[in-house]
Amino acid sequence: MKLRLSLLCAGMLVALSFAPGEFVVANASAADASVESPKAGWYSQLVDADFVAKYAVLPKPDGVQIIDSRPASRKFDPGHIPTAMNLHDGDFDKLADQLPADKATLLIFYCEGFECMLSHNSAFKAEKLGYKNIKVYAAGYPDWIKKGNMGAVSLPFLKKKLDDGAPLTLIDSRPKERKYDKGHIPGAINIPDSDFDKLLDRLPADKASPLYFYCEGLSCKLSSDSAVKAVKLGYTQVKVVPEGYPGWVKLYGAGPTAGAAPAAKVAIQTTADKDAIAIASFEKILKEAPDSVFLVDVRDPAEFALGSFKGAINMPGATVEKRAGELPTDKPVIFFCSAGGRSGDALDKARKANPKIKAYFLDANVKWTKDGGYAITEN
Repeated sequence: MKLRLSLLCAGMLVALSFAPGEFVVANASAADASVESPKAGWYSQLVDADFVAKYAVLPKPDGVQIIDSRPASRKFDPGHIPTAMNLHDGDFDKLADQLPADKATLLIFYCEGFECMLSHNSAFKAEKLGYKNIKVYAAGYPDWIKKGNMGAVSLPFLKKKLDDGAPLTLIDSRPKERKYDKGHIPGAINIPDSDFDKLLDRLPADKASPLYFYCEGLSCKLSSDSAVKAVKLGYTQVKVVPEGYPGWVKLYGAGPTAGAAPAAKVAIQTTADKDAIAIASFEKILKEAPDSVFLVDVRDPAEFALGSFKGAINMPGATVEKRAGELPTDKPVIFFCSAGGRSGDALDKARKANPKIKAYFLDANVKWTKDGGYAITEN
């Protein structure tokens, strides 16, 4: 009798520990153990982050497609689950032909969390089209990031960031001679994953700096491996660009090669100091041929984050000697800061460490505005 009462009390305590609509699915698999039970209007086949993580890996697994049902520009582009395709539920009927041809493919839909119905709506639509293996990750992208998983960005999002001159470090994780030198995304530095631990000085000192890793597309895992290493080093804003360089070429054409000549040239004029580029000459280059030079901002990362010239990389003065090998020898390098002192010092250090470069510095006062504008005045 005592045993029966104990078991009865235990059962009542378990029952009381879950509020209606918040209990764990009793017949869920081990992978789905933390999934909430279906609510009104939800698709019934639910999975959790652990289940999704098995498929959100590079190289992209066959026989499965993760689908982000959120709007592209506002949600998917700046952050999504790696290997996911974007098929906004509002455009489902127009874009349904992008779904896998094999109706047995595992489809995993997700959106913006438990209050978002887009993924459930899309799952029902896919079922009507004849797909037979459909799941919904109801907790969605917010839960994915909350649990410490890696996020991804789209190529259009990355291109806009690069075009806007946003402070970021873009890293090509592919081998240098076989891949990077033959073509890479403009502005990317090369840190082959195999040499990652040897080239840590190429990463920004500020662990809050945005890092974006890419490699050879959905069949390549070098970028995700390097991204994980960066997270372990303490970097807090790390994302991957899964479509990588092949995707960039498809959308925007081939990028620069290691020995590529600049598309346009403007003669560099100097001041009385032959190492200092004249302000007028510098501004003419920025306007007419920005790709003909390599711009290096030697200020600290915190200063760089507040604004810089479009296309510039951040190489704080204290790191110039160690990172001089990153500087190109096929185009002029122009160092700058906010007043000319640090940039002149950086030029001297870089020349000593890498005599092959052709370099100048901007000896002027520079102020940047939040909208990307700037003002240059003589010292």
